[in-house]
Formats: sequence, C-alpha cells, structure tokens
Amino acid sequence: QVLLVESGGGLVQAGGSLRLSCAASGRTFRRDDVGWFRQAPANAREFVADISWSGGSTSYAESVKGRFSISRDNAKNTVYLQMNSLKPEDTGVYYCAENCAGPSIHVVDYDYWGQGTQVTVSS
Repeated sequence: QVLLVESGGGLVQAGGSLRLSCAASGRTFRRDDVGWFRQAPANAREFVADISWSGGSTSYAESVKGRFSISRDNAKNTVYLQMNSLKPEDTGVYYCAENCAGPSIHVVDYDYWGQGTQVTVSS
C-alpha cells in the first residue's frame, strides 16, 4: 500500500519560510515524479511544483517561481518543498502526490496522495 506523509506545515508571518517534507512510508518512490499541490478553502486543488525521479527536472507554478524550491533525497525516500518569501495567498493545505506516468501539472494524473499539511501565512 502506498503511503505518503507530509510534514512541516505551520503558521508563519508573511515574508517567512517553511520547508515541507513528503516521506514515502513503508516503500520507495520508485522511479516516479513527485508533485506538490495546494488547496485553499473553497478553491480547487492547484499545482505548485513537481520533480523528476533524478531530480534533474523541475517545474513550478508561475505564482511560486523564484520563491519555492522542490528537491528530493531518494536515499531517504523524501521530497522537500522549500518555501521562502511566503505570502498570505500561499495559505492552504499542501499535498504531495506521486505520478507513475511522468511529469504533469494536472491533479488527475497523480496516482497516490498524502493527507496534507496546513500552511497558514499571516499578514
């Protein structure tokens, strides 16, 4: 059974930083892309960033480019999302997800999801 566990969320002031982690519990990520998504109340879940198995290819939503950085440590079965210069509009539940078919920005293309971690940015 695939199990992804996010951690690292919390409350931070605007301009601050957080680092989220996504761990594959009891299994490895295999050779899959991993993405981060977020969902604010009453909004649809949206793409934030994704990273290839090797870590050599990454992509970001325009709204987070230059502020967020995705990375992975396959030896630790963990993917990270470093979030800097946070804004109130970054508030939401952040989810990591695994995509067996290759890179994608679309929610429907991801096969496995974690339960999410709350990020709240105060103004």
